[in-house]
Amino acid sequence: MEAVEQMTIRGAGLDLAADAAGPAGARTVLFLHGSGQTRQSWGSALQQAARRGYRAIAPDLRGHGDSGWSPDGDYTLPRFADDLREVVGQIGGAPILVGASLGGMIGMLIGAAPPPALRALVLVDVTPRIEMDGAREVSSFMESAPEGFASLQEAADAVAAYLPHRPRPSSTKGLERNLRLRGGRYYWHFDPAFMRMGKNAVSRPQTGEPTPLEIAARALKIPVLLIRGGRSRIVSDDSAREFLQMVPHAEHVDIAEAHHMVAGDANDAFNDAVFHFIDRQYDTGESSLAAG
Repeated sequence: MEAVEQMTIRGAGLDLAADAAGPAGARTVLFLHGSGQTRQSWGSALQQAARRGYRAIAPDLRGHGDSGWSPDGDYTLPRFADDLREVVGQIGGAPILVGASLGGMIGMLIGAAPPPALRALVLVDVTPRIEMDGAREVSSFMESAPEGFASLQEAADAVAAYLPHRPRPSSTKGLERNLRLRGGRYYWHFDPAFMRMGKNAVSRPQTGEPTPLEIAARALKIPVLLIRGGRSRIVSDDSAREFLQMVPHAEHVDIAEAHHMVAGDANDAFNDAVFHFIDRQYDTGESSLAAG
């Protein structure tokens, strides 16, 4: 087990909590979690990166986990992107970013802006167009316990009902890291104002103009890998094909047995796909053409 350091990184006007593993000064892999999650979701990937000799850093996004909350309640994509630019500037160089869902959206925005702030980008089950039925399922779960849970067991029951395909952990210890005890009840540890964040980020303007994420995707010049959960209700076959048309140099891996939370559903297959791509980018700096 590689040692994990807890660190604080300054974002755009607030502090971000982060975990880091691997040798300081080594080539960096930055991991960004999805909506409502925390840096804890990258535990296995962080360890795998460190064992391969990379410097792996996983921050909590603003309003999530142990990071600061936006004082003005602003959780729009540009604000998250401002944080990421600050983080990358402090890390130095151009890291490879692995972004799940919301983390991938943020990565698209800064990866597309010249000069490239990133060496390469891995998108985990996210494209500019997501399936809104699936997105509503995620939002409904995140908003389903506004009064919190009476116990860790009650929270575990809610997660098991939401993720019936995933084996239930024998311990609630991991779940406890994503909850905070306040007034005798357990709450998901993200700012409630976050749920008011633009559900407009991926919706098409009424004018028919492309969304900011579509514009960013078409501007990506860095190596890109899209990893899709084969059973995802967020990224469909159609939206993956659309993305590959927007970014024709991108690579594509489908992990058949995974749902939206790919790393948690099929960790070994996820790590194999991610690090096969990362190793090649750092070994050669080159990207193969899309396989999907």
